Amino acid sequence: MKLRHRILLSTGAIVVLAIASFAFALSRNAACPVARSLPAGADLAIAVVRRCYGSYDVLSMEQVAKPARAADEVLVKVHSASVNPLDWHMLTGKPYVMRLSTGFGVPEQVRIGTDFAGTVESVGRDVTRFQPGDEVFGATRGAFAQYVAVRAQASLVRKPAELTFEQAAAIPIAAVTALQGLRDKARLRAGQHVLINGASGGVGTFAVQLAKIWRAKVTGVSSTRNVELVRSIGADQVIDYTHERFIDGDVRYDIVFDTVGNHSLLELRRVLKPGGIVVLVGGSKRDPWLGPLWRSIGAAVLGPFVHEKLVKFYAHMNAEDLDLLAGLARSGKLTPVVDLRFPLVEVPAALEYLAGRHARGKVIVNVEEPT
Repeated sequence: MKLRHRILLSTGAIVVLAIASFAFALSRNAACPVARSLPAGADLAIAVVRRCYGSYDVLSMEQVAKPARAADEVLVKVHSASVNPLDWHMLTGKPYVMRLSTGFGVPEQVRIGTDFAGTVESVGRDVTRFQPGDEVFGATRGAFAQYVAVRAQASLVRKPAELTFEQAAAIPIAAVTALQGLRDKARLRAGQHVLINGASGGVGTFAVQLAKIWRAKVTGVSSTRNVELVRSIGADQVIDYTHERFIDGDVRYDIVFDTVGNHSLLELRRVLKPGGIVVLVGGSKRDPWLGPLWRSIGAAVLGPFVHEKLVKFYAHMNAEDLDLLAGLARSGKLTPVVDLRFPLVEVPAALEYLAGRHARGKVIVNVEEPT
């Protein structure tokens, strides 16, 4: 064998070995480490934690150190939180690619949960926007807990008095996703016809209402038991997917807002008007390596060859959009849909229920009994 061929084969073998080693490290679930002892005299709080990746059995409710508030942070006593698909991904560490940021083997951040609503307990010396006693809602890491510390300039706003803590906790990720998907990606305009696949889910129930606020014609897709719910929040027409496949119909839409991921890009493109747009939110959990990212790759590959626009996006949490949504809720134009409620100790059951894809609107975790 020529030297050049030997070098190529050796280089190829090294590359394959490196890729295999990296894949093993990325997908490996290490054993759950033992919790560190808390400092003597530390202020304690209760939080739901997972010290390793896995299923619902790795979750536990533990005493942790009460979050230390920085000078630019607000300490919030959490009353309610809501469950999102993101929480399932954080629990399992899937798709594996997300571990590039969350940690190899074991998660770097042991607390989970994102959306919350509660009362400001104290503020840092540099904080001027909030004061103790303010009722607030927002998004941060570790929301399945009695307390969270949040930067005052981050995703935190005052809760409208017209909303309960449960309703406010339902808003952040789901409503911001619906808002940015329709407003920024689809550029929805009055009079356009939008189809919302998954109209009875967390993002879908907000998307239906926002589209109607912008005077669009809305067709929602849901199961039989949710048809009346979707109608009640403003949909002009509801397609029951157990009896009819919208991709086989004759109607064409300006926008398809897909929160489910149960149809191919080519099938979704088929029901668009010329120049229409598909906005992809979420997607399949079946592939453990890239998961919903396959939809992004497919949209990027197919996009340059078609006239329609295919967009996969992830919401960017910010206080401005939360304030806008709070204003819509205050005026009665936007109403969070709340499905089941679970106490903090039953976070595993809440996550399992959401993963079954049968939730109507948002699933709530109450840290304290609602008043």
